[in-house]
Amino acid sequence: MLVKQLLSMKESSGKPGIAAATIVTIKPDATMADAARLLSEQRIGAVVVSSDGKTPVGILSERDIVRQLAKSGAEMLSTKIADVMTTEVQTCTTGEDALAILERMTEGRFRHLPVVNAEGHMLGVVSIGDAVSGRLKELSAEKEALTGMIMGS
Repeated sequence: MLVKQLLSMKESSGKPGIAAATIVTIKPDATMADAARLLSEQRIGAVVVSSDGKTPVGILSERDIVRQLAKSGAEMLSTKIADVMTTEVQTCTTGEDALAILERMTEGRFRHLPVVNAEGHMLGVVSIGDAVSGRLKELSAEKEALTGMIMGS
């Protein structure tokens, strides 16, 4: 299964309260309080940081917020996202294998991956949950095909 198929599955299923094709972004000069509010409102685990809404310059997850809270206390709410975000953003393209990106996310211990085109503009975001779901669908189809061959249908 390819990443473009994962994006298609997201579009067909949708997420309550957010259109599947929407890429939630926040500007680097926003505060951690802004980010926490956005994550809560959108019911998502990470937000892509982008100055123009097209090109990722960072990513901020719930874990980043919790770590900063433990380190600095409530005053961290006024901290700029640019000071906390992960700046080495891993990305993928629509033509990559979903299993390969699942392995990359597992090894890198991150859960969200912006999907970009050749110009580096975002086309969507896939989560580790999307990749696992895609893999389970793939395995189910393989099981059905093998069962069909064994049963002679």
